[in-house]
Amino acid sequence: MNIGLYFGTFNPIHIGHLAIANHLVEFSNLDQVWLVITPHSPFKKKSSLLADNHRYQLVQIATEDYPKLKASKIEFTLAQPNYTVNTLAHISEKYPQHHFNLIMGKDNLSSFHKWKNYEVILENHDIYVYPRVYEGESIKTQFDNHPKIHSVDAPIMEISSTFIRNAIANQKNIKPLLPCHVWQYIDEMNFYRT
Repeated sequence: MNIGLYFGTFNPIHIGHLAIANHLVEFSNLDQVWLVITPHSPFKKKSSLLADNHRYQLVQIATEDYPKLKASKIEFTLAQPNYTVNTLAHISEKYPQHHFNLIMGKDNLSSFHKWKNYEVILENHDIYVYPRVYEGESIKTQFDNHPKIHSVDAPIMEISSTFIRNAIANQKNIKPLLPCHVWQYIDEMNFYRT
């Protein structure tokens, strides 16, 4: 299978993440998209980041009605700090029957040349890029015409997990921005309230 890996903290996962992942799996040659939850780095102190298992649970809940989308906690077992090139090597070795591709926003592509061993990533994996707008303008990068970079005309989503966390802390109703069961889990567990 041709699988796209969509990395993120998903703190929390929201309808923007789902819209992009679903668009990529429906309108490209990807058979599945795995949403890879980035673990909390033991070297960083970030109190607003939910525990790994809770974020994994939220992604599982969010994707349960989408058979082509899967939650992945593959990075939870890797040494920290981790680099994408290591995750790609590990996952390719663990699942040799699949071909893995990287999914990223156009904003990340502009700094891709700074990633550890980015040349190795490009040599072994294709990259699917969804559009992002920066201050009203589309972003140009040195990789725009690279044969392994595929631009996907996905919807531009300007919803952020930071906005959602802040809104919940300020007792705003943001239920429309979250899958129903994700909102219920967050509400029941009293997440992001303080």
